[in-house]
Amino acid sequence: MPNILVIDQGTTSSRAIIFDQQANIVEIAQTEYPQRFPKDGWVEHCPEDIWETVLATSIEVLKKSNLSASDICSIGITNQRETSIIWDRKTGLPIYNAIVWQDRRTSQYCKELIEQGHEPLITDKTGLLIDPYFSATKIYWMLQNIPDAYQRAQRGELAFGTIDTFILWRLTNGQSHKTDATNASRTMLFNIHTQQWDKELLDLFDIPLSLMPQVLDCASDFGLTNEKLLGGAIPIQGMIGDQQAALFGQCCFEPGMAKSTFGTGGFVMLNTGKTVSISQHRLLSTVAYRLDGQVTYAVEGSIFIAGAVINWLRDGLKLIDNAKQTQSIAQKTPLDHGVYFVPAFTGLGAPYWEPDVRGGIFGLTRDTGINEIVTAALQSICYQCRDIQQAMVSDGMTINSLRVDGAMAGNVWFLQFLSDMLNAQVERPVVIESTALGAAYMAGLKAGVFNNLEQLSTLSHIDRKFSPVIDNDLRQALYVGWLKAVSNIIRK
Repeated sequence: MPNILVIDQGTTSSRAIIFDQQANIVEIAQTEYPQRFPKDGWVEHCPEDIWETVLATSIEVLKKSNLSASDICSIGITNQRETSIIWDRKTGLPIYNAIVWQDRRTSQYCKELIEQGHEPLITDKTGLLIDPYFSATKIYWMLQNIPDAYQRAQRGELAFGTIDTFILWRLTNGQSHKTDATNASRTMLFNIHTQQWDKELLDLFDIPLSLMPQVLDCASDFGLTNEKLLGGAIPIQGMIGDQQAALFGQCCFEPGMAKSTFGTGGFVMLNTGKTVSISQHRLLSTVAYRLDGQVTYAVEGSIFIAGAVINWLRDGLKLIDNAKQTQSIAQKTPLDHGVYFVPAFTGLGAPYWEPDVRGGIFGLTRDTGINEIVTAALQSICYQCRDIQQAMVSDGMTINSLRVDGAMAGNVWFLQFLSDMLNAQVERPVVIESTALGAAYMAGLKAGVFNNLEQLSTLSHIDRKFSPVIDNDLRQALYVGWLKAVSNIIRK
């Protein structure tokens, strides 16, 4: 019976998950790895940490499930997007650490580009806004700041990739330098209309085309694993950025269907079909997925800090021992406790796009304790989702129901409050590993395990639905308090 191995490479951990032909999880292996913060607003990963944890979890999950390479028909890769690596083509060694999507070091350069009037061109071609979030300015920074990097890139000695491409390079022992259309669409260098690297944008950032990977459909033949790594040569046939993978895994195949993933960050994505819908309220247009050369697009709102704020409560402030405690704490805390937590550790994402602001906690009194701060942290994620919903509504879009996934989807208090703030139904699937599932679907479609999208839809099942229960006056009062807190950290 065919099994699919999914490599799910995230911001704080690497996971390997095996799915069977009915899209059921057979086994999971997961390993965390360290984050690096060399300066204020800088976030880096060691690429070798990423590779070692990817390989180790892949070997571990095969062992735990008593399977070998011959039992795996295909591999799918999903990854943290925008995080950027440049490496030597001959040695495979990175010239610098991976610069993470959260990194803000290029904010001044982005301001200069905006002041020079480049943003309309970039938005028109890529659907994105100029921001340090995306890969282009990270590549520019490395080429300009790492000794000899620019000259070596011009000579064709270096290769760039987002994490999917780096993992693929390592898995194939340097035989495949490829990516998929979803990851390419997050670089600020890919024209989402022509589905090509854009020469005008490459020239703007002074990036040679030879640095860039080949762009394929999400379900394609990306290469074969080096047989020494996992005990055999396994086809790699699925590749898709993590948020698009979650949309696909949630079977949001029709225009108007929306999902939100809550991991390190939070991401609301709405399928817009074959149409590129350019937001007038600072949301992003992006490639949702590309199959058989046909592109489906989406609108996305990005929250930089979601689950990461819970990790900070645990590891930084040590207010909790584990994330699960937040549910019981919030359940015994009034909704209108008066504290607002704006977790702008690396700026604010959509719809604000303020890379330089930093976080704050407002409304503290002598009565404020751990319960209020922890609850405010959970609420902050829901308020940010409301911000994105408001932007979508202003753009003429409607979210009447939202499918959710990610680690925080296990917190029922959080999902209920999310439903209350959005005044919309929230649906949690049976399998909340939607990101990995989306990559499994892609690999399985190419391998022939799955036939089409209609079949995939029959595999999706809802575990629980949450409907709003609070009255509109309280909803509005809580949200107005949030907007006031945000205004305190954004001072023009």
